[in-house]
Amino acid sequence: MEHQVAKEAHAVAPPPNSVEAGKPAGVGGVVQNVPPAQAPVPADKAAAGSATDRDAVLAKVEMERKLSMVKAWEEHEKSKVDNRAEQKMSYILSWENTKKASIEAKLRTREEKLEKKKAEYAEKMRNQMAAIHKEAEEKRASVEAKRQEEVLKYQETAAKHRSKGTTPKKKFLQCFG
Repeated sequence: MEHQVAKEAHAVAPPPNSVEAGKPAGVGGVVQNVPPAQAPVPADKAAAGSATDRDAVLAKVEMERKLSMVKAWEEHEKSKVDNRAEQKMSYILSWENTKKASIEAKLRTREEKLEKKKAEYAEKMRNQMAAIHKEAEEKRASVEAKRQEEVLKYQETAAKHRSKGTTPKKKFLQCFG
């Protein structure tokens, strides 16, 4: 730091009263040339006052340079923090989307398996219903065939009794007799 101040001491000083009071020097340590607002100072007073004015201006310029460096450093660090946070947010979003896609794929797979099982079970139930219907039709056909046989048998027996003129000897007619 002292080395920089020593280098600046050898620099050419701006003319006295070149910076208006209360206004900062130009950006980056450049001094703006502003016409003096006061009446000219005598030569002997100017020589004595110019060294102190020059030191004050140099100190002010140095302070402003330091403040601008601090501000630039602060902005740089803030941008680094913002970039890091944005990168982490992007990573988290990517991670979230990957996990969601994975779970949605699993869900679709399970839904497909369930749909397949449901279709298989429905087919099995339809087959069972068809088998039950077939068995019922077979039982109906059997009952109908047996009924037809018995009806035919009784018709033949009745025809025999008519031809012989006899009556059946079963207990059926006991209620008449």
